[in-house]
Amino acid sequence: MFALVGRRGAMCCTAALFLVSTTPARAQQGAASLPSEQDAPDLTALDPNAPLAALPDLGVDWPDLSALPAEPVDPTAQAEVAGDVRYTVAVEGIEAVATPLLRQRFDELSTLKTNQGAPANAAQLDRRGREDAELLTGLLRAEGYYDARVTTRIAPQNGRPVVTLEADPGARYTFAGVTLDGLAAAGEKSAGLQSAFGVKPDDAVNADTIVAGQAALRTKIGEEGFPFATVGEPEIVIDRATRTATLDLKIDPGGARRFGQITSPPNKVFDAAHMQDIARFRPGDVYTDSAVADLRRAVIQTGLVSTIDLKPVEGELPGRVDLAVTLEPAPPRTVAAELGYGTGEGARAELSWTHRNLFPPEGGLTVRGVLGTREQLGSVVFRRNNFHARDRVLTVQAVGSNLNRDAYQATTFSLQGSLERQTNIFFQKTWTWSLGGELTASDERDVIVSTGAPRRRTFFIGALPTSLSYDGSDDLLNPTRGFRLSWRLSPELSLQGQVFGYTRVQMDTSGYQSIGDSVVVAGRVRLGTIVGAPRDAVAPSRRFYAGGGASVRGYSYQAIGPRDPNNDPIGGRSLTEFAIEARIKAFGNFGIVPFLDGGNIYTSPLPKFSQFRFGTGLGVRYYSNFGPIRVDVGTPINPQPGDARIAVYVSLGQAF
Repeated sequence: MFALVGRRGAMCCTAALFLVSTTPARAQQGAASLPSEQDAPDLTALDPNAPLAALPDLGVDWPDLSALPAEPVDPTAQAEVAGDVRYTVAVEGIEAVATPLLRQRFDELSTLKTNQGAPANAAQLDRRGREDAELLTGLLRAEGYYDARVTTRIAPQNGRPVVTLEADPGARYTFAGVTLDGLAAAGEKSAGLQSAFGVKPDDAVNADTIVAGQAALRTKIGEEGFPFATVGEPEIVIDRATRTATLDLKIDPGGARRFGQITSPPNKVFDAAHMQDIARFRPGDVYTDSAVADLRRAVIQTGLVSTIDLKPVEGELPGRVDLAVTLEPAPPRTVAAELGYGTGEGARAELSWTHRNLFPPEGGLTVRGVLGTREQLGSVVFRRNNFHARDRVLTVQAVGSNLNRDAYQATTFSLQGSLERQTNIFFQKTWTWSLGGELTASDERDVIVSTGAPRRRTFFIGALPTSLSYDGSDDLLNPTRGFRLSWRLSPELSLQGQVFGYTRVQMDTSGYQSIGDSVVVAGRVRLGTIVGAPRDAVAPSRRFYAGGGASVRGYSYQAIGPRDPNNDPIGGRSLTEFAIEARIKAFGNFGIVPFLDGGNIYTSPLPKFSQFRFGTGLGVRYYSNFGPIRVDVGTPINPQPGDARIAVYVSLGQAF
C-alpha cells in the first residue's frame, strides 16, 4: 500500500483504498485499532521507480498507458503548442454569408478572442476551439444556415500557433409558410398587424427577424386598442429535405377597447381625478399602450411618487378598459442651500424649504430667503403643478426684497400670480406661454441724471406680464440644431405722483447649427423697448439693462449703457444685444467655447444697431448627464471708464 502512494500519487491512493478494504486482519480490528510503530514499514527502502504491485481481487491487469494510441496531432503543431504560448485566431468560409451583426456577436462571445492576448497550452487551445466552433455553428443556424458545419485546426505560422475555424455554411433555409393563428379575431386591423410582424413566406429563416417581428407585433397590437392581447412564442418546423421551414405564431387579440376610468385607492399623493388631468387621453379614446406608458412617466416625474403600479383592468362599461393605479409616496420635503458671488451682484447665500405636496394635489409651498451683500430677500411661494392639465402651473407668491445695484437701490414688496404652460427636460414643449398679474410697491433711490443729486421715489405698479415662446431646438439644455423665438409683453400702470401707463416689449431669438460631429455654432439676438413713457418716469427697477453672464459677457452685471455723473448705469428704454459662439467638443466630456458678444442700452424708445459695446472670451464646458456646466471668462473690447478687465461667469446650461 505505501509503495503505491510513493510511486504515483492520485492513482495509487485509490489502489491503497482497495488494499485496505481487502485486508481482513485490518478490517476486524475496527476504526480504533491503528498500526503500532513497530509495524510501520521502512520507507527508506522504497524504490520510487519500482513497478506497481499487483492489485489483488480486481480481476484485471493494471493498464499499460504506454500502449494507448496517441491522438493524431500534427507533430509540428504539437511542438509549437508545447507549453504556454500566444496564438492568433482566423475564421474562414463565412465571407459570403456573415453579416456585420454575426461578426460582432462572434467577436464578443468568442472564447478564443477573449483570451487571445494571454498564453495558452495545447489543451486550452483545443477546448477553446471546440467552444468557438459550437458558437459559430449556433450563430449561423440563427441566420438560417441549418446545415452549417464548423471544424477547427491548429497550425504554426510565423513562430506561433494559428487556431483556424473552417466553416461550411451550406444553403440558407427559407420559410415555406408563415401562419399567425388567431389574428383574424382583430377584424379589419388584422392586415396592419400582419404587416407589422413583417415575416412572410420566402423570407430567410432568421432568429433576429422573428424576434423583431414579435416585438413590433406586440407594440402594434397595443397601439390598435387591444390591452389584453397575448402574443405567443413562435413554433418553427425545419424540413431538411427541402431546406425550408414553417412558422406558426399563436395570437389572442382579446378584443378592442376604449379608455374607461382611472381608479386608485385613497393615498397621500393625489387622487384619480388628478391623474386624469395629467393623462393625455380622455374616457372614450381608443386604448393605446403608449398613452399608458406616458401617464406612468408623468406621474413618476411629479417627484411625489416613489413607485407606481398601473395595470389595465376590465372596465365597468362594455368595451372599456379601466386603469387601476396604486401609488407609494416619495419624501415630499426639500431643503436647499446656495452660496455664490457675482460681479455687480456681490456675495449671496440662499436657503429654501419646500413641501411639494402640502396642499394636494401637487400644491407645494416654498419659503425662501436670500442674504447677501447687495441683496436681501424673503418670499413665500404657492405652486400647483399640473393645474387641471399636463404641465400647466399656477403660481402665487409674495416677495419682499431690498436690492442695492450700481444703478439704483430698491425696497420692494410684490404680490404676483401666473398661469403658464411650461417646458421641462422630460417633455420639451414646442410652444409655451404664460399669463400673469402683478401688484408692486417699491421705494427706490437713484440720482437726477443732469445733476447727479440723489433722489428717492415710491412707485405703485400694476402689470399684466404675458409671454409666448416657440422652441424648435433638439435639446433644452444643450441644443445642437434648430432655433428658438420668444416674445414678452407687459402692459403696466404706474402711480408716482400721477397715474401713467407704458408697455415693456422684449423679443429673443437664438439659432443652432452643427458643423461635423464636434462643433456647434450658436447665435442669439435680443431686442427690447419701452413705449408710452419717458425713461425718467419709469421706475429704475423696471428699465432695461445690459451686461453680465446672461447678457453681454466681459462686462459686469448691468454695467453697459448710459451713466450718471457718478459713472453708475441708469438703464434705458430700449435694448439691443447679440452673441455668437462656437461650442467645440475638445476631449471626453469637456469642451471649449470661444465667444463674441455685443450690445448697448439706449434712451430712445426704439432699439438701435450702433455704438455697441463688445466683449469676447473663452468658455469651458463639462457635459454632465444632467446638462453642461458652464464657466466663461470674458473681457471687454471697448470698455467704458471703470469697467473691469476680466469677468467670470459660472452656471448650469449653455449661455443661451
